Amino acid sequence: MATYKIKIQSSGDEFNVKPSQTILEGAIDAGITMPYGCQDGACGSCKGKVVSGRFYIEEYQSSALTDSEKEEGYTLFCKTMAQEDLVIETNMPNMYDSIPAKVTPVRVESLQKLNHDVMQMYLKLPASETLLFKAGQYIEFIMVDGSRRAFSMANPPHKSMIELHLRLIEGGEFTSFVFNEMKEKSIHRIEGPIGQFYLRESERPIIFIAGGTGFAPIKSIIEEMIFNKNKRKIYLYRGVRSAEDFYMTDLVSSWKKKLGNLTYIPVVEDGSSTDLRSGYVHHAVLEDFKKLSDVQVYCCGAPGLVENAFIDLIKNGLPEDQFFADAFTFSPKKK
Repeated sequence: MATYKIKIQSSGDEFNVKPSQTILEGAIDAGITMPYGCQDGACGSCKGKVVSGRFYIEEYQSSALTDSEKEEGYTLFCKTMAQEDLVIETNMPNMYDSIPAKVTPVRVESLQKLNHDVMQMYLKLPASETLLFKAGQYIEFIMVDGSRRAFSMANPPHKSMIELHLRLIEGGEFTSFVFNEMKEKSIHRIEGPIGQFYLRESERPIIFIAGGTGFAPIKSIIEEMIFNKNKRKIYLYRGVRSAEDFYMTDLVSSWKKKLGNLTYIPVVEDGSSTDLRSGYVHHAVLEDFKKLSDVQVYCCGAPGLVENAFIDLIKNGLPEDQFFADAFTFSPKKK
């Protein structure tokens, strides 16, 4: 089968890709380190530039790659297929991404429902293992058939037990297994850390936008900020479909007492609570902030939330390079 040669301009590394592979898939197969996150064209972590050569790009979210970036030759390597030999440039891992991902066994220490459709899972590593990561990153479960399921870590890095929040998705194969069949003390394999959703150093106030279990990585970041005595101003906008979807609200109240600089804005999409704001969570941000040029935004949740938040916030003055996102996707149940 014909292959194309891919050369990374800065490092000189070379690898081959099949016509049916994305650039990222070829790099992973070849053991070449490239930054990536969702692998679904939603987060922008694998963004880079094609210096020379023809290629095409599959469907992706505009929040991950803007039209202006595309005109400058940038692409998402998780969605890019070579049509001939390419020379590319990519942002090689920096100090935050230099922690190598590793595969390790874990034991399910506990399973506890946080509300009607969210399960809290604690995973314990072997006594000889530690998992170094940046708050906001995620791990992947490795299935028996080699497929993977990604979940953000909700615990801060200084806590040894891995905490996950898993929402029961209709048609979601793995979450259905977790809710109905998974047993405590069972052994599984994971790989991590992965992803570039983490707090950037800045003096700007932070706006967190969390949709559903997008609360998990934001919880990790905020608890790490508390641990490190970070004094940046925080606005936490948390959106759910209905009031019954909220969980860990007492924890958020405790954060407000510990930080003193956190403003919490819960938003219910269907207006089921007269005590809370209603509508789309990112619309609440637009209502509250007439000026977005001086803030940083971290958005995590379903792809639709991330996409719409990016478009609307950029349109209203947020610099593109101050929007950081992690979009959740799921794998349907096999028929």
